[in-house]
Amino acid sequence: MKLAELSDRSGLPAATIKYYLREQLLPAGRRITATQAEYGDDHLRRLRLVRALIQVGKMPVATARQVLAAVEDESLDQNVRLGAAVWALPQGPAPVEDDPATAVARREVELLMRRLGWCRIADAGDDSPAWGTLVVAVAALVRLGYPCDADDLAPYARAAAQLAVTDLDLVERFRTPLEQVEAAVALTVLYEPVLLSLRRLAQAEESSRRFGTES
Repeated sequence: MKLAELSDRSGLPAATIKYYLREQLLPAGRRITATQAEYGDDHLRRLRLVRALIQVGKMPVATARQVLAAVEDESLDQNVRLGAAVWALPQGPAPVEDDPATAVARREVELLMRRLGWCRIADAGDDSPAWGTLVVAVAALVRLGYPCDADDLAPYARAAAQLAVTDLDLVERFRTPLEQVEAAVALTVLYEPVLLSLRRLAQAEESSRRFGTES
């Protein structure tokens, strides 16, 4: 297909595709004349992944390029490829290490991971962006005096473990490794507001049951 058709089928402006070509996020097409190239279905699939990383995942171009390099590295297993993509998603601020609340939060998070048997994540520790985000969140709870020790966090972690099974079941519906990486990024980002909304709706339902006055 020519660039115009690639643009139509991908839903991306031709100028955006040219930018991705210049930034080496998309491989060059097969040259057919001095000024024209031909593109195939592989380019279309790659554009979907690039769009998931940059437009949905909000990754900087340089980060997206690193993720794409990992995705294309056939020496890496699919777990590492998926991790490279999801870990590269934007995260919150890093923990403030000289804050006493951070030390408390870090202890409780480490204890929680060990109790749950999440040894791989515990061993990764601060190498995981989500770990740092969790430490920051728990530190805020510590400072404000709200319940947040390992016992308090455990029910949330167990619920998250069930959600992870559902997440990866969805990802596995996609056939190719590239499609799975695209889905992992897109579904992680797009389902987070779904999860937040469902939690608040469930809270409203439970509050009505516990505290509401029947009319």
